[in-house]
Amino acid sequence: MRPDDWIKILASLHEKREPCVLLTVLEEKGSVPRDSGSKMIVTAGQSFLTIGGGHLEYQCIALAREMLTTRSSEPRSEHFNLGARLGQCCGGMTSVLFEPLIQPQPQIAVFGAGHVGRALVTILATLPCHVCWVDERKEQFVQVPEGVTICCPEDPRDAVKQMPPESYYVVMTHHHPTDLALCEAILTRGDYRYFGVIGSATKRQRFDYRLEGKGFSRQQLDTLRCPIGLPDVKGKLPAEIAVAVAGEIIACYGQ
Repeated sequence: MRPDDWIKILASLHEKREPCVLLTVLEEKGSVPRDSGSKMIVTAGQSFLTIGGGHLEYQCIALAREMLTTRSSEPRSEHFNLGARLGQCCGGMTSVLFEPLIQPQPQIAVFGAGHVGRALVTILATLPCHVCWVDERKEQFVQVPEGVTICCPEDPRDAVKQMPPESYYVVMTHHHPTDLALCEAILTRGDYRYFGVIGSATKRQRFDYRLEGKGFSRQQLDTLRCPIGLPDVKGKLPAEIAVAVAGEIIACYGQ
């Protein structure tokens, strides 16, 4: 690869909104595998380019992925002595800069491609987040915003299993029994950052009764937001509901 290929790689990752860490060799003393200025890019599942291979690179990849996991936002530098203790035979010393350039973004699953779901996804697609739009009715997906992932499983609960920890879930399907089944699946996971279900206070009471009967505790049910949306937004139009829900999600991931 050419020395400037890291720029193209970063541009591609930025377009996909994929978090990454840029590694740069800052200085070297003695015998080292790569010169100052050598770069490498690390994501949660891939690495691009190289800073020399061996145990040094292995350890640097692990440090970069730890930064991604902990959502570190500040650059850091590390010094490495390339001797037997590190499993390297070079005998020199190198310093590596770790720069988290693209911060992890919320993973949001929206269940339901009706009028409100469509209005909500349209707003979320403009925000720094990844949106998975779920509905078993494939014909419902018209004018899908750019960057939104479509998911059409026979059972929407399958999409719950595919979401990463700390995801955001918005349940607004056309079928109350489906909403209830999704609630059970999401509560069972229990590792969500946000979980909301569209509906009235009466629907909430009915769902609480059913879910308590399935063994969920009051503490678990208190993490479910229903009705959803900022309470000061009173409108009932799809766009008004979508704005209220989007505002609540923004408030949550902004904390």
